Amino acid sequence: MKLLAAFFRLIRWPNLFFIAVTQLLYYYAIVEPLTKQGIGLNLNRTYFVWLIIASLLIAAAGYIINDYFDLNIDQVNKPSRLNIDKIIKRRWAMLMHLAMSFTAVLIGFYIDYGAGLYWVGLSNLGCVLLLFGYSVALKKKFLIGNVLISAMTAWVIVVVFFCFYNKYFFCLGCDKAMINTQINRFIRITFLYVSFAFIISLIREVIKDMEDMEGDAKYGCKTMPIVWGIPATKVFTAVWIIVLVGILATVQVYVLQFGWWWSTLYCVLLIIAPLLWILYQLYHAKVATDYKRLSAAVKLVMFTGIMSMWFFKLYA
Repeated sequence: MKLLAAFFRLIRWPNLFFIAVTQLLYYYAIVEPLTKQGIGLNLNRTYFVWLIIASLLIAAAGYIINDYFDLNIDQVNKPSRLNIDKIIKRRWAMLMHLAMSFTAVLIGFYIDYGAGLYWVGLSNLGCVLLLFGYSVALKKKFLIGNVLISAMTAWVIVVVFFCFYNKYFFCLGCDKAMINTQINRFIRITFLYVSFAFIISLIREVIKDMEDMEGDAKYGCKTMPIVWGIPATKVFTAVWIIVLVGILATVQVYVLQFGWWWSTLYCVLLIIAPLLWILYQLYHAKVATDYKRLSAAVKLVMFTGIMSMWFFKLYA
C-alpha cells in the first residue's frame, strides 16, 4: 500500500486528473456543440479516449523523469515529499518512465493509422523528448524551462483542437458561410483557452522557482529568481497577472453583449478576483511557504478557469 501511494504521488495523480478533465470538457463544451449546427465530427470517440490516455501517460512519464533527475534538489526543497530512492528505486522509476513514454508514442501512431491522421505519434514523441530534455538540463536554464512547461500545458488543449480542426469537420446540409462562422468561433475560443493555459502556467512556474530557490541555487540552476533576483521576478510575474486579468476583463465585456451574466459573475468571482488576491499576496511574499501558498492558489485558478468552458456548452 505504501508503494502504491508513493507511485500515485510520483505521477502527480491530481494533475493527471486535471489534464483528463480539461480535454474531456474541451470536447463536450467546445467541440461537440458544433454538431448542433449540423457540423459532423470525423474523429471517432474511441480514438479521442486513446488520445487522452496518451496525454496522461506522457505527463506521468514527465513527472517521473523530472523527480528522477531532481533528487538532489528535492532533498533540499522538499525532503518530506521524496519518493524516488526513499520508497521507489531509481531503476524502477526509469523503467516506468520508459514504459509509459513508449506506450504513449505507440498510441499516437495507432491513432494516426486508425483516424487517418499523420502527426499524433510524432507529436507524442516530441513531447516525450522535450520533457526528458527539460528534466535533464532545460529546467536549469533561464526562462527556457518555464516557457517549455507552459507550452506543454497549453498543448493539452491544442492537441485536441488539431484532431478536430480543418479536414476532420464535414458539413451536413449546411451552407459554407455558416460552417466558416462556426469554425472561426471554434478557433477564437480555443485560442482564448490556450492563451489562458499558457499564461497561468507561466505565472505558476515562476512562482515555484521562487519557492525552490534554495535548492536550485545550490545545484547550479539559472532560474529567474537566481539570475534576476526576487524583486525583478515579482515584477515579471505581476505583469503577466495584470495582462491575464486585462484579457479576461475584456472578454467579459464582450460576452455581456450576449447576456452571459452568469459567465461574467463566475469569471469575476472565481478567476479575476483570486488573481488580484494573488497579485496582492505576491507583493508581500517573503519566504518559501508564502510562494508555496501562492502556487497552490494559482493552480486553483487554473482549475476554475478551465471549468468555465462549461458556459460554452450552456449557452451553445
